[in-house]
Amino acid sequence: MLDLKIEGAQVIDGTGRPGARADVGIKDERITAIGDLHREPAGTNLHAAGKVVAPGFIDMHSHSDWRLWENRRAESKVRQGVTTEVVGNCGFSPAPVSDEFVDDLRGFALHVPAGMDFRWRSVGDYLRAFDASGTALNVIQLIGHGTLRVAAMGFARREPTPAELGRMQALLADGIEDGAWGLSTGLIYAPGSYATTEEVVALATVAGRHRGFYASHIRGEGATLLDAVREAIHVGREGDLPVQISHVKAAGRPNWGKVADALALIDAARDEGLDVMADVYPYTASSTSLRTLLPDWALEGGIDAMLKRLEDPDVRARIRRDVEAPATGQGLLDRVGWENVMVASCARRKDAEGKRISEVAASRGMDALDAALELIIAEGGKGSMILFQLDERDLRRALVHPAVMIGSDGSALAPYGDLAAGKPHPRSYGTFPRVLGEYAREERVLTLPQAIHKMTALPARRLGLKDRGVVAVGARADLVVFDARRVADRATYQDPHQYPSGIDHVLVNGRFVIKHGEHTGSLPGRLLTPA
Repeated sequence: MLDLKIEGAQVIDGTGRPGARADVGIKDERITAIGDLHREPAGTNLHAAGKVVAPGFIDMHSHSDWRLWENRRAESKVRQGVTTEVVGNCGFSPAPVSDEFVDDLRGFALHVPAGMDFRWRSVGDYLRAFDASGTALNVIQLIGHGTLRVAAMGFARREPTPAELGRMQALLADGIEDGAWGLSTGLIYAPGSYATTEEVVALATVAGRHRGFYASHIRGEGATLLDAVREAIHVGREGDLPVQISHVKAAGRPNWGKVADALALIDAARDEGLDVMADVYPYTASSTSLRTLLPDWALEGGIDAMLKRLEDPDVRARIRRDVEAPATGQGLLDRVGWENVMVASCARRKDAEGKRISEVAASRGMDALDAALELIIAEGGKGSMILFQLDERDLRRALVHPAVMIGSDGSALAPYGDLAAGKPHPRSYGTFPRVLGEYAREERVLTLPQAIHKMTALPARRLGLKDRGVVAVGARADLVVFDARRVADRATYQDPHQYPSGIDHVLVNGRFVIKHGEHTGSLPGRLLTPA
């Protein structure tokens, strides 16, 4: 007898093919039958006529590894239909950790929830500590290059010594053997920005030897976008491993239109035989830490050193010169003005949350840069911002590209307690329903089967998940049941802590996590390890 039979739904299997009406039978954790199952007995029958059954969505780019420690229910993600998250992105993961520099890593984190005590040192120890308490969805862990660098050499702004590089390589190799899936970089963020291409290649080569892949928040997303894409492709070529270009975009009006050129570079690499893909989120605003406003030299030595520097008027003057006339083409003000920078979180200056920095400055009768520096100092370097700097046409180009999948770049939040702090980017609540509702149903940028493919089978292929990402006999029963007529994101920039509509049921490993739109409290997720 089946454990569960989902009856009468439109099954869209994740491959990109059109859907068809069918029943889906589940036994234990797997799909065991698809078709006309009206004669098959089941412990539970779920009537789903008029609804869509699809594979559970795979969030290819997430930062939930921090928030899941306090939100094992993964509220804002599973309520979107997400059943698997790839975490440890943008060069920052919670492990490995060294005794010498553990405080530097803790200080660099924007948020350290209760229970995240950094008692682990290796990636394996971290994964075991995380997995001990369970979670609502499946988790795939990457190892951050910035974290490797901190473990080996802190926030030193220089090339590593041979011994330090060897230490990073060993930590990476051990981490992948312990269950991580590859290497991520955040090359616009210190300390990752201090690395040469050669350093990244040396690490990527190790990841490739251990069957890992390379995910990169590339070195520039504005004026230097195309050079940064070329660098990521070069790392893949030299390191002999797959490349995932994170949240592909062109930042700042002067750079709008360059996404087409970036995608052309990806196409050329794929034509060469390289495995290069990308992900995108369906919004025209990005989000990051407030301290990213600073030139990377300001973070040399870590957060405490940065905060001490900001007290020096001469240092502030140098920061002003670098921010307003950056030599690298990566500075904020060559991309977006202060009126397009919104304070997302600043716990010690709640009055600033939801306001543009230009507004904050005007209300305090001060210069915008000084107002931003004041916020960075007040929050100890941990505040965050939203940047309204992207082009809708670029977004649509990325959405339809066959090698681009969906990644939220968000975290597992919830509209209660500490998880509801600030005004975070709405992508943490709305990414996947927004693609389904806004871009598939309303705007018809994608067909519904195409949209689902980009959330399921395509990332599963990138990850080598042979039994997830499709509705097929033998596949794991990670499934979402939704109303294609109602599915929509509800989170906004001013009111982000809102769950989407239209997601009725979510199963992870054959168990209901969302049932009739409500969280069951079940924690059937797994820490997935490479095959």
